Amino acid sequence: MRIIIPGGSGLIGRQLTERLIEKGYEVVVLSRSPKSVVGLPKGATAAAWDGKTTEGWGHLADGAKAIINLAGAGIGDKRWSAERKDLILDSRLESTKAIVEAIAEANVKPEVLLQGSAIGYYGSRGDNELTEDSGPGEDFLADVTKSWESAAKAAADHTRLVYLRTGVVLTTKGGALPKILLPFNLFAGGPYGDGGMWFPWIHIDDQIRAMIWLMENDSAEGPYNLTSPGILRNRTFARVLGKVLGRPSFIPTPAFALKAALGEMSILLLGSQRANSQKLVDAGFEFKFDQPLRAVKDVVFSKK
Repeated sequence: MRIIIPGGSGLIGRQLTERLIEKGYEVVVLSRSPKSVVGLPKGATAAAWDGKTTEGWGHLADGAKAIINLAGAGIGDKRWSAERKDLILDSRLESTKAIVEAIAEANVKPEVLLQGSAIGYYGSRGDNELTEDSGPGEDFLADVTKSWESAAKAAADHTRLVYLRTGVVLTTKGGALPKILLPFNLFAGGPYGDGGMWFPWIHIDDQIRAMIWLMENDSAEGPYNLTSPGILRNRTFARVLGKVLGRPSFIPTPAFALKAALGEMSILLLGSQRANSQKLVDAGFEFKFDQPLRAVKDVVFSKK
């Protein structure tokens, strides 16, 4: 059965593609530069799209098992200038609207749309416990994810719709963790600011397993927090990293320094989201990695 992954050439998309191929699915990765998408496993192909329309690929949605939307400019790749912020938002809205159009036009509708999102939906909320029923925050990331989810809402008229509110994915192959590990490797690691903010993490294996589980579980609908039950504060996570790496973990990076260096983007490091994944657990998903020490050891030593 065919699965279409817009934005599937990125960090999560590639590992998801490998797992789906292992399970016997046919995977089509949509990319603006399909010729640059190399190293896909046998059974996966790359198809061109402009990120804005259904031109050249929309027919693939007809009879597809699922569309898993991961498209959008990187949140943490560059400082948030006004131009960059527009790109982050517009790339998500335009691509999602095209996906919804493809679903609406399909004679045989895809069984499910897994819509990318993030726990940034909730904004920075201190110690408040955040469930899928919690309202959105008021910062830039909250506005982006709220708009991103809203753009996909019309798909629910035609297919099952699941929102993937993903936390910090632990993997050494990209994303946040390599950046977090760098000062520890230089014997200068420690918490950000006062370290009191909550750090909503998920092991890459559990991220991929949860996405496939939600795709295959016909009763799964609406938003799901993809964060480990073993959520902890930033200062505690720093101690875990120090223990695993055999490095100091007590040298804090002052909040003012992060704000000076990163500007508004510092919210990625200083924000606090105590996101609860109980909805996913209650639905029957079992986390493989729910303890941070075991999770960090696995990704670091296995180089996942």
